[in-house]
Amino acid sequence: METTNRTGNDQYTRNAPQVSTQLRPTDVKRLNRHWRRRTQGRIALIAESVTQPFNLGSILRTCATFGVETVWLAGNSADPAHPQVGKTALGTEQKLRLEKASTGAQAAAAARGAGYRVAAVELARGAVPLHEAPLEGDVCLAVGAEDHGCSPGLLSAADTAVYIPQIGRVGSLNVAVAAAVAIAETRRREWRELPGDAEGAGTAEAAEAPGSH
Repeated sequence: METTNRTGNDQYTRNAPQVSTQLRPTDVKRLNRHWRRRTQGRIALIAESVTQPFNLGSILRTCATFGVETVWLAGNSADPAHPQVGKTALGTEQKLRLEKASTGAQAAAAARGAGYRVAAVELARGAVPLHEAPLEGDVCLAVGAEDHGCSPGLLSAADTAVYIPQIGRVGSLNVAVAAAVAIAETRRREWRELPGDAEGAGTAEAAEAPGSH
C-alpha cells in the first residue's frame, strides 16, 4: 500500500511562503496614482523608421504605461492608425501625444526645442552603458529601425548615445524590448532618489483597500 510522508509534507506547508494574489483593478489604480504623484521628470521618445506595426504598438503601450509625454514618429515609421498597431497598443496610443517628423534629426531638434536632452539607444561608437548614462531630468530617448537602428543623422543630432549591455549569444534586442528597457531605466533613475516611505505606501500591499482580502 502506498504511504505518504505526512510529517514532511506538513513541515513543507508550514514553511512555504504565502502565495501572492493579484491586486484588484481598483487597487492597481490606487498604486499607480501613488507613483504618478511622486514622478516629476518628463520623458519623450523618438521612434525612427519603426516599420513593423506590432513593434510600434508595443512601444506605444510601454510609453503610455510609464507616462511618456510625447512620441515623435520619424522617417517611415508605421502609421499608428494601422489595425496591427492597435492589436498590441490596445488603445493606449490615444493617451499619447503623437508628432510626425520627416527625419530622426528633425525629431531630435524638435525634442531639444521642447526642453529635452536626446539620448539615442544604439550600439554605436562612444555610447555609454545604459545604467551609467545621464538620464536625469527631462530626457527624450530615441530608437531606430528594426534592421539598421538609428540613422547617422539621428546619432549626430543626439546629445548622447547609450547602449544596453548584453551577455548572451545574441547581438541585439527587439526594438520594442529595447525601448521598454530604456524607458523603465529612465524612470528608475528618478524613483531611486525618492526618500524612503516609512509607511510603505509604495508597496503593492499598501494599495489594497481595507477589507479587499
